[in-house]
Amino acid sequence: MQLFKLPGWIGPHLYKAKKFADLSEIELSDLKSRIAVFSSETPDVSIVIPAWNEENNIFRAVSSIAANHTSFRVEILVINNNSTDGTQKVLEELGIRNYFQPEQGIPFARQMGLDKARGQYHLCADCDTFYPQNWINLMVNPMQQDKNIKGVYGRYRFIPPEGKSRFGLMVYELITGILIRIRKKNQEYLNVLGFNMGFVTEAGRNPNGFIVNNSRKFDNAAGSDYFVEEAEDGRMALHLKKQGRLKLITNAKARVYTSPRRLLYDGGIFKAFKNRFKLHTKSISEYLTGKNKTSALQN
Repeated sequence: MQLFKLPGWIGPHLYKAKKFADLSEIELSDLKSRIAVFSSETPDVSIVIPAWNEENNIFRAVSSIAANHTSFRVEILVINNNSTDGTQKVLEELGIRNYFQPEQGIPFARQMGLDKARGQYHLCADCDTFYPQNWINLMVNPMQQDKNIKGVYGRYRFIPPEGKSRFGLMVYELITGILIRIRKKNQEYLNVLGFNMGFVTEAGRNPNGFIVNNSRKFDNAAGSDYFVEEAEDGRMALHLKKQGRLKLITNAKARVYTSPRRLLYDGGIFKAFKNRFKLHTKSISEYLTGKNKTSALQN
């Protein structure tokens, strides 16, 4: 049962116990050849990934994306957000189109990606997330088929740390699923997360793209001196809703699997759950009534 274990499609992209430098020539050759297929000069779809010190994560995420089955012309575009490790070397060796953004923060990286993207449709991905084989089609098709749908977003599950059970993470996911349904009517923008969302590119560029008042860092740990509530993904969702509809992609084949490191940055799964429970309990009336729509709070 996939609630308790990882699906089989993730296995080839885990490269278990390997850093990028440990990949064999066969693995590198396979990865490069698959990435080349997703390097269109005239793409229909741009998949944009911000990266900060992701030398030993990004090749895994890209491997999963480059295993997608799609008839769309696709470009994978990475924004190196001031990395100080070997991220740039990895991007160059794999032949991934990339740009360097020295201004630190996810909103700056996502905005540069939006500016540089060439596709009609824009999908946002992250370095610590794995994308199933039909993800591109399932995210893009609704926007292509219904011109009133300007943005899409999907569900997710967590990959447990090595040797740990998925049980606690599963409980967290189930409660999050309930919150998504509650918020969908009045505060849907709170459901939209940057590692699994997409939009019509021109709709996303107007009026302000991913620009926010306060830029968050990659971990954005709750309780830290640099924690900010405003998030670029929620802000984008608000922009899109002014132009059309958002659609929640419920198909299980579009569900991505992501690292729980954001929860770990908050002090562990239990503490993160406790902090978020307090936040959501306090905000439940807002979810039901739709009041306080002006701030795109982070999930």
